[in-house]
This record gives sequence, structure tokens and C-alpha cells, in this order.
Amino acid sequence: MNIVANAEKLTAKDFASDQEVRWCPGCGDYAILKVVQKTLADIEADPANTVFVSGIGCAARFPYYIDTFGFHTIHGRAPAFASGIKLANPELDVWVVGGDGDMLSIGGNHFLHVLRRNVNLQILLFNNEIYGLTKGQVSPTSRAGTRSPSTPFGSIDLPVSACVLALGASARFVARSVDNQQKVLPDILKRAHEHKGASFVEILQNCIVYNDGVFADFTEKSVTADRQVMAEHGKPLIFGAEREKGLRITPGSYDLEVVTISEDGVGEGDILVHDETNRTLAGLLARLEPPMPVAMGVLYCAPTPSYEEGLKAIRQQAHEKNAGRDLSAWMRAGHTWTVEG
Repeated sequence: MNIVANAEKLTAKDFASDQEVRWCPGCGDYAILKVVQKTLADIEADPANTVFVSGIGCAARFPYYIDTFGFHTIHGRAPAFASGIKLANPELDVWVVGGDGDMLSIGGNHFLHVLRRNVNLQILLFNNEIYGLTKGQVSPTSRAGTRSPSTPFGSIDLPVSACVLALGASARFVARSVDNQQKVLPDILKRAHEHKGASFVEILQNCIVYNDGVFADFTEKSVTADRQVMAEHGKPLIFGAEREKGLRITPGSYDLEVVTISEDGVGEGDILVHDETNRTLAGLLARLEPPMPVAMGVLYCAPTPSYEEGLKAIRQQAHEKNAGRDLSAWMRAGHTWTVEG
């Protein structure tokens, strides 16, 4: 009698490749890499069935450091390559990794369409609000006034909000986190993986060389409690070191405002409860920026059939419609002509 032993469960270390990790010391990408490797172990990912696809930039080195299949593609086109991989073999688990410059500048068109098509991919955008690999030029997410080699007198461009753009592109799963949220980020990545369709996660990441501390006003440990609000489905949007603050809809408007619980007759029951299926609320949360608290967590999740499901149905219809037809006769049907030499 043959007994099949259970395969030993993989750990985060099993998803680390033999390549030397080469980012600048202190780069936030190290923390993200650690979280992704842990997440892959937690979800019991099969390395032989997992693919990481990247474009160009610091974040794009990711496939080299994950012991799975991977493709380091061309600038901004990672979503297109990943779509082709997934549609060619829907059984593969495909992750897309890119920076704010790669995904939102030259790759903006591909980013938009992969979300609206709802291809079943996990899309991770590392946002440090700068071009790091090419020495610190402004990116689409850089704030107005940012001084850089490409904008020595300060940028006059308004920045793109990645989560707002994703919602506008009809993304069905939109989340945000920070590279140093080692306890929170794995759960967000697991939710993204469970989602059937395109899932988008913006990860705010510190570039220690060219944009150090750009998010410090709401990510430093000393201010996090007062300047971030965690969006959890079905729970009130409460924050603060003493859990004394909350968000509510401003009376007579569609804006969010911060209120203090137990002051001016405000009770916990007056605080807005997060509904991740509400796209309008997700848009309001995605737009929050200092001095308002910055929203983290799953902002929006409302699954619809994925692109692969629709494509499978069309293929089945085409097969049924043309079953038994002679290919040669079909190609010669309709308007044809003969070329005589």
C-alpha cells in the first residue's frame, strides 16, 4: 500500500531566491519584499504556479528576489504582459509589481485598461512619489512644488492619486497601505489574492535617497494613530491615540469631516461606518490627505465576473455555433476571389 505524505508547508524563506537583494540600504522595498514572501507562504502558494511580472524601475527588480516564475518586462507594459500570461493560462497565479512612475506615466494606459477589463491579477503599486532608479525626477504622483533634477524650480503639475485613478477606471478592489505596516499589509495582500478579478493595492514606500520622509507627516510612529484611519468593513471610521476621533459626513454636504467623540453631543453612533461596497465612500476616503487622516486598508471591494470568465463564455458560444463546420468551406464563404498568375 502506497501512502502519500503531505508536502511540507513552505515558509517565507522558501520564497526567497538565491539572488542578492540590491536596493539602497533603508529602502522600503525590503520591507515589502519580506511581507510578500510571508504572504505567499501564508496562502500556501505553489511556486511552480506563481508568476511575478514587473516593468522598469527599482520595484521592477522584484521577480529576481521571489523564488517563483517571473518576467522583468519593458517600461509600463507589465499589465499587458501579465494579462497575456493570465489569459493564456488562467490557472496561473499572476502578480504585477511596479512603481508610480512605471505604472502611472508611460504605463498609465495599460494600468487603466487592465483594471476596467477586470483581469484576475494582483497589482501592487509601490508609490514613493519620485523616479528613484533614474536619480530622482518627479513622477506622476509627486506633489506640486517638488524640486528635482527635472523640476529645479519646483513642479507645477498636480499629482495623480493612484487609488482615485483606480476607482475611476472601474477597479473592483482598491486598497492602500504603507511599507512599514508589517502587521496590516499581509492581510490586505491576502484579501487582494482572494478577490476574483483585478485587485489593486497602493503601497506607500519610502525612497531614502531621493524622497526621504515624503510620507513622514502621517507614517511616523509618533503620529500614525492621529493621522491615519483604518478602513475596515462594517466598523466605524474611528482613529486617534485614544480612539477619540472619527469621520462623519458633514451635515448638508457630501464631504467628510473629523469630529471628536463625546464633544458637542457626538457619540460613537454618529461616526460613519465603513462600507467597502460603496464606491462613493471609497472615493471620499481615497481623496483624504493631511491635515485630514489618510485612509488605509481595503477602501473598495465589490466583485464582478472577471475578464477570463467572460472570455471563456464567448469561446464556448463560438465553439457551439461553429461545431461541425468545415474550416476550408468556412474560409471560402462570403466574398472571395481567385488570383490567377
